[in-house]
Amino acid sequence: MAGAAPGWHRAPVNAEQTSPDVLWRPTPDTIGATRLAEFAAWVTEKRGISFGDPVDYDAVWRWSVEHLAEFWADVAGWSGVLPGVPDDRVLTRREMPGAEWFPGTTLNFAEQALRHETREHPALIAVAEDGDPVEISWASLRGQVGAFAATLRRLGVRPGDRVAGYLPNVPEAIVAFLGAASIGAVWSSCAPDFGTRAVLDRFVQIEPTVLVAVDGYRFNGKEYDRRDVVAELRAAMPSVRTTIAVPRLFPDELPGDSVPWAEAVRDEQEPEFTPLPFDHPLWIVYSSGTTGLPKGIVHGHGGVVLEQHKQSTLHMDLGVGDRFFWYASTAWIMWNISASALLVGATVVVYDGAPTYPSVDALFTLAARTGMTFFGTSPGYLGACEKAGERPGERHDLSAVRMVGVTGSPLPSSTFRWVYDAVGRDLFLGSLSGGTDVATGFIGSTPLLPVTVGELQRPMLAVAAASWNEDGEPVIGELGELVITEPMPSMPLYFWNDPDGTRYREAYFEPWPGVWRHGDWLEITPRGTCLITGRSDSTLNRGGVRMGTADIYAAVESIPAVVDCVVLGVEQPDGGYWMPLFVQLAPGEELTDELQADLKAAIRTQASPRHVPDEIIAVPGVPHTRTGKRLEVPLKRLFQGVDPAKAVNIGAVDDASAVEHYIALARDRATR
Repeated sequence: MAGAAPGWHRAPVNAEQTSPDVLWRPTPDTIGATRLAEFAAWVTEKRGISFGDPVDYDAVWRWSVEHLAEFWADVAGWSGVLPGVPDDRVLTRREMPGAEWFPGTTLNFAEQALRHETREHPALIAVAEDGDPVEISWASLRGQVGAFAATLRRLGVRPGDRVAGYLPNVPEAIVAFLGAASIGAVWSSCAPDFGTRAVLDRFVQIEPTVLVAVDGYRFNGKEYDRRDVVAELRAAMPSVRTTIAVPRLFPDELPGDSVPWAEAVRDEQEPEFTPLPFDHPLWIVYSSGTTGLPKGIVHGHGGVVLEQHKQSTLHMDLGVGDRFFWYASTAWIMWNISASALLVGATVVVYDGAPTYPSVDALFTLAARTGMTFFGTSPGYLGACEKAGERPGERHDLSAVRMVGVTGSPLPSSTFRWVYDAVGRDLFLGSLSGGTDVATGFIGSTPLLPVTVGELQRPMLAVAAASWNEDGEPVIGELGELVITEPMPSMPLYFWNDPDGTRYREAYFEPWPGVWRHGDWLEITPRGTCLITGRSDSTLNRGGVRMGTADIYAAVESIPAVVDCVVLGVEQPDGGYWMPLFVQLAPGEELTDELQADLKAAIRTQASPRHVPDEIIAVPGVPHTRTGKRLEVPLKRLFQGVDPAKAVNIGAVDDASAVEHYIALARDRATR
């Protein structure tokens, strides 16, 4: 495979090799009905390339990574985004970083998102935690976007200026984002559960000219006043010339010098879309920032439009008439990806509330109420439903749901089985792994292949993914670093305030210049399926045997007494290695000798006998990033003696109080 993804292939399978259970399998008819099959037929007619009958996903993937320019030219043409671009004007500089895509072309994300207007299906279905679904038509969305864009122009906002949103997942956030994008302003958002420091760590860097801010929000049946936080933000950001106030809790108490949201969108009108270069900045999203200031990651209009067309149509099989949902806050890239479903004409379900209120199956209730066809969530949510003994497929009418998507962390094998047992037997379950870094997936799903227990199906189209060992050699059947050996159009344009690209190169292109190292452990099986087993910088390395943390978590969380857990591999100054397991127990449970023995036995038999923890310690909680990932590396740094202020950025943690317990444990251990 010339220069594509060395080492990724489907090796011959020995008859004696055991394969995981298949939970779902496509048929020739279901394959033929997919949009990927339609695209493959279009490419076949245009280029005379055969991908098999029925279409062979691996054949399409190989062609896509070996012929990047042709693939992206065809995605751009087939989707109608940029028809007629010659192959030699698609990727004119093929290097990382610094790839040059579609030079000389113009487009606008907002224009692309609003070009599928139909009266038969709404653009948005908005649901508040305590309210009924409200449908917003495509015409209404266009009118509000046009009005908001006109307001920004009147306020002097120009292409390249930043518009910041301190907003929950509400329609106003999508309108503001599309309005900013339509005039070439750069969008960036934070969720209102972020405190002042966490928001300023992000927004101060980018110096927004307009702040769109909510006065509060409702979550888990409670109201949270954010007026003081908004006042602090305005005082600390002199770049903000205007605040546009979005009322949620106090509609009669708007700041006197702000522009009310109702006024900003009052004069509904047809939007005017500014034609923008392919690489014009669209939004700024942020790294988790758990060990320092979050990095501002800048993506471009063109790269996101094409990547999301590929992901939505060719992998998720989305189109007009679908109702797409992914549970996310405005601080997580999945919110941006959810809004991007508008690009293919899908209806976006916008939910503002807690996933488990008033009951743990609240999101499945939402699915039934809104007629979702695509239900996206996290492994943690599905795991919570599984542990609670929920059977949503029996309690709710989920007949419209045809695909369940999951990302954020590895999905345990037991939860794969639970979905097919308790939610629906005919569902397509897609486990995805990607990143905020590229606003899409690296390893993902395709309805052309079977769903097997505990595995991700394949690298995504045009993603030259491979697993490399420490020597930079591709490996099959063992853990290696997830690397990307060819550019993707949605890779960051740059990091904010990184003029010479030093931080960008350090983040992804060390130790192999020109090769993207993502920081995940990837195993590619001889059958071509994939396993993501955790972050490579939090690897458990016991006696030279490396293991990702996901296997440990799957074993531990099979014990009903455990609510959550985190395991660390801590290298000691004296050359020793300490591997503690911290467990949060269910109410009424105690860490007895018997429970410890059960936990160790589960790890020994289900994961690895070499990775039984040195200690098991009960804790009141397990801290996560605000996107749900366990705080493995920062906690490890605490136990290596790093100053807590440098080891953990408290503003990036979902529960700051939980971190204090680990700080105390680390100090106590240091004095022994």
